[in-house]
Amino acid sequence: MHTNRWTVDNNVDKNKSYSHIQQAAQLLNDGQTVAFPTETVYGLGADATNDQAVQKIFNAKGRPSDNPLIVHIALKSQLKGLVEGFSDKAEKLMDSFWPGPLTIIFRKKQGVFSELVTAGLDTVGIRLPSHPVALAIIEQSTRPIAAPSANRSGKPSPTTAEHVYHDLNGRIAGIVDAGETGVGVESTVIDCTVDPPMILRPGGVSKEEIEDCIGFVEVDPSMQQQHETARSPGMKYTHYAPTAPLYVTEGSMEWFQQTINTYQQVDKRVGVLAVKETIEQLQADVLVACGSSKDLYTTAHSLYDSIRAFDEEAVDIILAESYETSGIGAAIMNRLDKAAGHKWLKEIE
Repeated sequence: MHTNRWTVDNNVDKNKSYSHIQQAAQLLNDGQTVAFPTETVYGLGADATNDQAVQKIFNAKGRPSDNPLIVHIALKSQLKGLVEGFSDKAEKLMDSFWPGPLTIIFRKKQGVFSELVTAGLDTVGIRLPSHPVALAIIEQSTRPIAAPSANRSGKPSPTTAEHVYHDLNGRIAGIVDAGETGVGVESTVIDCTVDPPMILRPGGVSKEEIEDCIGFVEVDPSMQQQHETARSPGMKYTHYAPTAPLYVTEGSMEWFQQTINTYQQVDKRVGVLAVKETIEQLQADVLVACGSSKDLYTTAHSLYDSIRAFDEEAVDIILAESYETSGIGAAIMNRLDKAAGHKWLKEIE
């Protein structure tokens, strides 16, 4: 398959006509798959109402079919034809965080979505992205668009069009390149069909921000239990993984350096993933700075690109720094834990 690649301005006006946007939207309407940027990561879009189109997402990504997909819309008014109403708390969340990196689980209307989108569940995750290019493409297509991250399943999510091209060239119909994404980790997923609402995946909107809006919310205790039926994308299987095994570390700086030295003594080429302040204190074969401890949003922004960087360095093992799980740190740690396949190294006190 030939993969078209178009470069567009990051600041498109969704109310104006652009030939590349129209071409991408037409491919979606024709049942093809197109990758486009959102404010979180690049998504791989297909018509959420078309079984054959949605199947192409799974084929391109090599994604398990029991993993549901998030549906993207361009206007809140589209919800009326897609879901069976919503709670006051869902309304407040939409008013506060849409457009933006928050996916809300609703009761779906029957007979609207491909069953492949919802993995046989009676619910559906929907979000309204804030990226102008995503909004323009979705609105031009006039359809709800299923769009998981545009990468091969299990690999780090793409934050640039080049990442998408590396993973999916020849497997999808098109890539809309509007530069680097902003948030860098996927949307937060919250189930508003239950009360109190439950966070199924941490992401670009923190638990603290959500609770400031609607009060107490729960966090799904089964997020790390891979045998459970997935109620949200990102809840099953190892995700975001580089080629080399990655371990999340927890301990003092002295212990961290000793751990590096121990692996090097048995001829292992060691990579370290950490904030720049930590990197400055360590010695290893490959050091990749991932944002700053002064602002963990910079770490979230560069996380996937930093993980991908190790594939170019032929390391034998990657040791990743751990972070506090408040605010955006919860999303960072969720992704690192999955990239590591839940493998940790901890200092024994």
